[in-house]
Amino acid sequence: MEQIGLGWWIAGALLLVGLLALLVRGLWLLGRAVHVERCRELFRLQHERFEEQLLKAAASTGLPRGLKWVACRITGDALLVRDTATGGIVALVPVQIDFEPTDEGDMVDVPAAREPRPCTAVFTFHHGAWHTAGRIIFNHTPEQAVAAFPELQRLPEHG
Repeated sequence: MEQIGLGWWIAGALLLVGLLALLVRGLWLLGRAVHVERCRELFRLQHERFEEQLLKAAASTGLPRGLKWVACRITGDALLVRDTATGGIVALVPVQIDFEPTDEGDMVDVPAAREPRPCTAVFTFHHGAWHTAGRIIFNHTPEQAVAAFPELQRLPEHG
């Protein structure tokens, strides 16, 4: 008789542990969704500042050689992805970059050097803010960048 009572206690304890695990997982998923939405909203609010930040950071890389960074304009909404290599949130942002050839560069006589270029800018979210190292993915839209880099996983869109 005592073994039957003990079995019910064990079954009840296992059920309780299972329910707690489901509750913790649900809260964790909710927290991640809230974090993603916070990241998305912070990016929308600081849109213009990011154009300036990106232009400075990208120009300091010295690439592409022979071209001076003149302007950067965000042309659409950021696509948020998770970088599975780091676990961090990354914004892939469609931008248009304007260059002009430097006087000492090889691009002075190339007419295409002055044409605006559609690209994808890369921003990372850490320590509660968006940052950029000036990384630009040339000749790719954000969607194409996700397809080209398997470590980038698209985050779900929420309202």
